[in-house]
Amino acid sequence: MELTLFDLFELGGWAMWPLVFFSMATLALFLERAVVLVRSDLSTTALRDVLIPLLEAGDWDTARERCAQAPPRMIVAEVYGAAVAVGELGEARVERTFESGAARQINTLERGLDLLVALGSIAPITGFLGTVSGMIAAFNSIATAADVNAQLVAGGIFEALITTAFGLAIALVAITGYNIYTHVIDRFAAEMEQSGNDLATAMIRGNSGGAAPR
Repeated sequence: MELTLFDLFELGGWAMWPLVFFSMATLALFLERAVVLVRSDLSTTALRDVLIPLLEAGDWDTARERCAQAPPRMIVAEVYGAAVAVGELGEARVERTFESGAARQINTLERGLDLLVALGSIAPITGFLGTVSGMIAAFNSIATAADVNAQLVAGGIFEALITTAFGLAIALVAITGYNIYTHVIDRFAAEMEQSGNDLATAMIRGNSGGAAPR
């Protein structure tokens, strides 16, 4: 007999209600973070390569204009622009400004990932709880029945297996998404940190050998 999703939901028992909610939340977070990362320009070197010669030459006004003219989806533009704006205040101030801006952008990219990994932990636990509930029902049927047969315990076993499968499937999606997204964000953060060091070096050279920033 072929079972539909509705049949599986009914056979899964009470634990299917929270699992359905967890699955919807997991899918929504998974897709929302995917859209955010796809629409964001995570490149760090294109704008950096434009800014470095300008900063080394002391052309601070043009450097600020390049940051302001960058597309809004280019995340590093705001971080670079803030650092260039305080270039005349010294290396320490530039580094603090860069680190603050970078942390803010990383936090924006990571928004919701903690909830995604939480769902990946809670869903299988809920599924296992449904498993225990189903096995209790199955053994209770066996204990109270005069004649034990397969149909008598099938409902409890169905509940046990279905909730476990649903919980593990939700966890698989949540944990997979979390690991993929954190890998992309961590790589972006490392590249941005390296670019920040390159820009800071260019600013120091511009302050010492180029025109003084205005």
